Amino acid sequence: MNGVYFNLSLGSCKMEKYLEIERSIIKTYRKVIWSKFIKAVNDYKLIEENDKIMVCISGGKDSFLLAKCMQELKKHGKINFDVKFVVMDPGYKEENRKLILKNAQILNIPLEVFTTNIFEAVVNLDTKKACYLCARMRRGHLYNKAQELGCNKIALGHHFDDVIETTLMSMFYGAEVKTMLPKLHSENFKGVDLIRPLYLVKEEAIIAWQNYHHLHFLNCACKFTEEASYKEDLSKRKEMKELIKELREKNKDIDYNIFKALDNINLNCVLGYKENSLYHSFLDDYNKEK
Repeated sequence: MNGVYFNLSLGSCKMEKYLEIERSIIKTYRKVIWSKFIKAVNDYKLIEENDKIMVCISGGKDSFLLAKCMQELKKHGKINFDVKFVVMDPGYKEENRKLILKNAQILNIPLEVFTTNIFEAVVNLDTKKACYLCARMRRGHLYNKAQELGCNKIALGHHFDDVIETTLMSMFYGAEVKTMLPKLHSENFKGVDLIRPLYLVKEEAIIAWQNYHHLHFLNCACKFTEEASYKEDLSKRKEMKELIKELREKNKDIDYNIFKALDNINLNCVLGYKENSLYHSFLDDYNKEK
């Protein structure tokens, strides 16, 4: 699939803007963004020597911040790795595509844009089926693109709040305790891993960074939300976001405690757990303790 490259030629005003943005990540937002980003990279071994990483930019604040952090790490970090910045256009409206390119220019991010017909393929399906198929098709196209570019890793802009919300959604609606991992192997595309370098960065920090620079990113370009096929207020993820906000008013560390609990599971005090699809009950070893 052929991509379209955008060579960004910036004027002095825009040069000043992107340099200011880069400095703010390292200095102004060092504690809440840069240090958290570096901690995730180091703690979870997300980036290794000679990696070739495809950073996927959706057009939103999270993926654009990720792109800038990856640029800064490449410039100032000790690990030698290569990075490609890619936008998959699944059928965006023209104004949405233009906004993505405009922000890439402001931020001095060299993009490769490749086009798919995902929105067209799912537009006539009901919402639930369309969302499921869209997600699968997006992931498949991104993995194929990574292989085409010779990349061994795909970086996505999921942040700390995404992890907590996913965990609660799994518990409340899936009757299962599981979460979004900082990295995972692809089952269908061997040799390509998925990584989430913003794993420890809170969304409030990303919003603060965005507002500090008066940046305006794409919020949602989904055909279904554009055409009001479903209401965001009814989405499970928004329910979780509102719940966490409410709980945080009573305990400011509630989200951190949820996160830490996932790294501190006491298997001696759970009814059961699954490993490689095999279920284990506490009864399996109960009588052995006598």
